[in-house]
Amino acid sequence: MKRRFDAPSKQLLIIFYRNPQLGKVKTRLAAELGDSQALAIYLYLASYTRTITETITVDKVVFYSDYIDNEDNWSNSGYLKHIQEGSDLGDKMRNAFKYGFDKGYNSICIIGTDCFELSSSIISNAFEALTVSDAVIGPAKDGGYYLLGMNSLHEQLFRNKSWSTNSVFKDTLGDFKAAAIKFYELPELSDIDKASDLPRELRHLSQ
Repeated sequence: MKRRFDAPSKQLLIIFYRNPQLGKVKTRLAAELGDSQALAIYLYLASYTRTITETITVDKVVFYSDYIDNEDNWSNSGYLKHIQEGSDLGDKMRNAFKYGFDKGYNSICIIGTDCFELSSSIISNAFEALTVSDAVIGPAKDGGYYLLGMNSLHEQLFRNKSWSTNSVFKDTLGDFKAAAIKFYELPELSDIDKASDLPRELRHLSQ
């Protein structure tokens, strides 16, 4: 039976997804391993992300980088599908959160598809944290974050950031503190951006 999206739950999981095109995904990995290996790793990570999110009992939306693919492995009955809009990553995330709040959701988390250490339980814990905190964040070991959640749109979190650098998490914490936003911090996990980030389970894909 298909899920209905016209009567939304109070919780929404946003998944940022780059359309899997050779030479356009995991570019830092591609510089080390080649485009084909980088694409294979990206597809594996995307499949893993689908697996850990399929059973989470919140509404879910995939935001595609370039075009919506209704024939891919993201179930049309399990995931809403939209296009990312904005001039940079911060603007795109802000617009995605605004979409969710405009739809009536009151707890929203966003993730990407780069974190092999992320789990269903961590995502569920993030939504649970939002029942007692204004925001939640999952720090990545590279200085960014793998998850961000909030109960209302705090636009300052998406401004004045050097995206994809090691200052993003620190600067976001500064925003929380400056605005007296009560936040919960999840465990630190590793994103996969370089060959040295690959866990044992994925190393065969780099050959």
